[in-house]
Amino acid sequence: MKLRFLAAFCLLASLLMAQTPERRLEELLLLPEPIVMRSPLSIVPQDAELTVLTPAKELADVPGILAYSAQDFKKLGISVETFAERAKKVADKRLASLKPDLIKDPEGKVLYAVYRSEQPLIASLLIAPSLPAVFEKLFGPEIWVALPDRHSLFVFPAKPEALEEFAPDLAERFRTDPRAASPEIFAIRKDTPPKVVGSFVQ
Repeated sequence: MKLRFLAAFCLLASLLMAQTPERRLEELLLLPEPIVMRSPLSIVPQDAELTVLTPAKELADVPGILAYSAQDFKKLGISVETFAERAKKVADKRLASLKPDLIKDPEGKVLYAVYRSEQPLIASLLIAPSLPAVFEKLFGPEIWVALPDRHSLFVFPAKPEALEEFAPDLAERFRTDPRAASPEIFAIRKDTPPKVVGSFVQ
């Protein structure tokens, strides 16, 4: 009797697994990375001096994300500009499925928000058009964003003092993480592309 039950359970489990599709790996990502990693396909964000956005795709294995070579990109049959527009939509879709951690002071005021994940895709949320709208009620129409590594994205109110206390920690993350993303601070408003307004690394 126990053996029959176990066999039935295993059959049911295998059927359920077969019906659950695996998440498709993303092929339309704009990867923020240090400018020394720049390729002929890279885009320079407005006023950026230390950061580029490079067309990339997700990998099933380590390191989890890979910049396109010129040869592989050519196979896509689209321009870098078209890739960037599609990547924005992909980032927006991913953003809608995530919930940030809200970091508060002892009085309960939200100091900043952070998205984190083991997957190295979080920094690419920088280009999601709906990102400012997510935080408009908390921080106002403009937000400042820091992405020291590929696994995290920090969102602050658009005030220098809001970032000042956390700049050393952000700098340490950028300097020590082998998957560093950007040492720069991006200002973002609705319908406006990310614009660099400073750096947390001296």
